[in-house]
Amino acid sequence: MNVVMTIAGSDSGGGAGIQADLKTFQELDVFGTSVITALTAQNTLGVHDILATTPEFVRAQAEAVLADFPVRAVKTGMLASHEIIREIAEILSMRDLKLVVDPVMVAKGGAQLLGMGAVRDLRDYLIPLSSVITPNIPEAEVLTGMPIRHERQIEKAAEHLLRLGTGCVVMKGGHMDDLDFATDTVYFANGHSFKMTTKRVKTRHTHGTGCTFSAAITAFLGQGRTAEESILEAKQFIQQAIEQELGLGSGNGPTNHFAYKKSSKKCEVEIVEA
Repeated sequence: MNVVMTIAGSDSGGGAGIQADLKTFQELDVFGTSVITALTAQNTLGVHDILATTPEFVRAQAEAVLADFPVRAVKTGMLASHEIIREIAEILSMRDLKLVVDPVMVAKGGAQLLGMGAVRDLRDYLIPLSSVITPNIPEAEVLTGMPIRHERQIEKAAEHLLRLGTGCVVMKGGHMDDLDFATDTVYFANGHSFKMTTKRVKTRHTHGTGCTFSAAITAFLGQGRTAEESILEAKQFIQQAIEQELGLGSGNGPTNHFAYKKSSKKCEVEIVEA
């Protein structure tokens, strides 16, 4: 049995964070373990309260799991504080694991989830350990200090992030201005790159898309697939989760984690060498 881990915050609404990650792991036939960095009181209308876990208890959770389970891949999401980031980085630096970093900074409803001190530690301590990082455009702007408005700026920001030590950067393009298509550009440290383009889905049910996408990459890495294979198949997973909406909630509703397994055919993702 392939075992993976998520280190993230709990979403009481079930659409993002630990809950979304574990649903994704289950759907992709890997055994999911978890380390909870924060509790949130939230629903599709927004985050109403946050209670951070202590760094010591985060370490206790991680060490307990890693001492007993053969974890092959780990993803991080909401990390809440720079103290937690440093604890996680120290623990993971001592183990040979595939690490996916989803640099969660702001909730879909706009709540700030990570301060600038924590952003610096994310950049300095955790990203250098990662196999893959999955920033959206606003997150990449914060991590690099660069404005990103067009393709050349996306490339320059990715080059900056690769110099931090990660093996691969997935620059998610959902925040760009194209009304018809969404394009993610994938850059590897070895110089290889490609683009994944899908039709933009007109829906408000996109809560947890980043968590789910990075969790799917983690699951496929945990199965032993390459980073490129994992990213491409994870794109299938999240695109189908968005296209086949559940229609839950009055605000930004969750994606459909059941869609990938229930679909009889793959969705249309155009792959172009960058």
